[in-house]
Amino acid sequence: MRTKVAIACQGGGSQTAFTAGVLKALSEAGLRDKFELVGISGTSGGALCATLIWYAIRKNETPIWRRLIDFWHDNTAQSELELMMNAAVLNWMRGVNSGSLASFQTSPGMPLVQATNQLMTLGHRHEFTDLAALLRKHIDFDEIASWGPQPVGPVLVIGAASVLSGRLRKFVSTKEAIKIEHVLASAAVPNLFTAVEVDGDALWDGLFSDNPPIDDLVRRSVVGEGNVPHELWVIKINPTKRAKIPVLPDEIADRHNQLEGNVSLFQNLKLVEFLNDLILGDAFRPGFLEYFEYRRPVLMPKAFAEGPDKPYYIPWIEMSDEMQQTLDHEGKFDRSPENINRLIAHGEERCRVFLEERERCVAAAARITA
Repeated sequence: MRTKVAIACQGGGSQTAFTAGVLKALSEAGLRDKFELVGISGTSGGALCATLIWYAIRKNETPIWRRLIDFWHDNTAQSELELMMNAAVLNWMRGVNSGSLASFQTSPGMPLVQATNQLMTLGHRHEFTDLAALLRKHIDFDEIASWGPQPVGPVLVIGAASVLSGRLRKFVSTKEAIKIEHVLASAAVPNLFTAVEVDGDALWDGLFSDNPPIDDLVRRSVVGEGNVPHELWVIKINPTKRAKIPVLPDEIADRHNQLEGNVSLFQNLKLVEFLNDLILGDAFRPGFLEYFEYRRPVLMPKAFAEGPDKPYYIPWIEMSDEMQQTLDHEGKFDRSPENINRLIAHGEERCRVFLEERERCVAAAARITA
């Protein structure tokens, strides 16, 4: 029997091109042959990647990564005008965050900002300036609507946050047909995009809810019968550690963004770790575990393993320290070909390292539990 796997994709703007590289390498390594992908979740840029790969799998495309990589190619600055605008935006943001340029409080709903945005889009490809147009080019949401809710895996879970109620919002393919508004809401960064209206609610970036959704992927009531994973893999964008204390304004802003992006992830992983410990401690009746399809612990990350006696491991796939040192918060908005292509290539590289490490960890866990 193939190992059932769920993948959670953290958000991070343009830096989630790394996620596209990881998913590409996973598919090339036989994701559908060696494993059974039962669920995939995402927030913001992670939701874009998760939705594209889920859609390709649903359509039984070969290779399943082609649609995802084509999306990132179209999302990249290509013409001289697009490259100039990309560079100008990055230089302005870095100037403001470093204190070199004055900052002004703006919002996407201000008439002046809307007029400026219209001027800045002149001469650009529609899919470069309009995320909805880019998504529609690569995903037929009318086709998804015709499918309706999908009770079988893989399950897609998209995270967003309600602006008005403050509640977490999750869009799950087992419960409803995934809409373009769900994906746009998950990626609606407040100072860049207006809130997206869904079913009478106004939604913002999933960074404020789950980044990415984790606990939903291991709940039978959410993902449906037969879709509870044996292993949970996290594609992580925001680094956990930092080499030195941030002092300059841009360093503080960068670290603030990283910490904010990791809060919900660590909380969710702690919850899954606690569930794993309860299962290992025989805290549940066998019938209870069988009903919820918890036949063994979901594997847990090394960062949370409190000693060598822990026989479980949820690996996360993240960038190398060397790569992280070349990135900053403003880089999450960098759509230059150099940035996007190197992130995709690095994702492929880190995925291959992950697969080798996973084999060692699974073998070690088997020895402990034998």
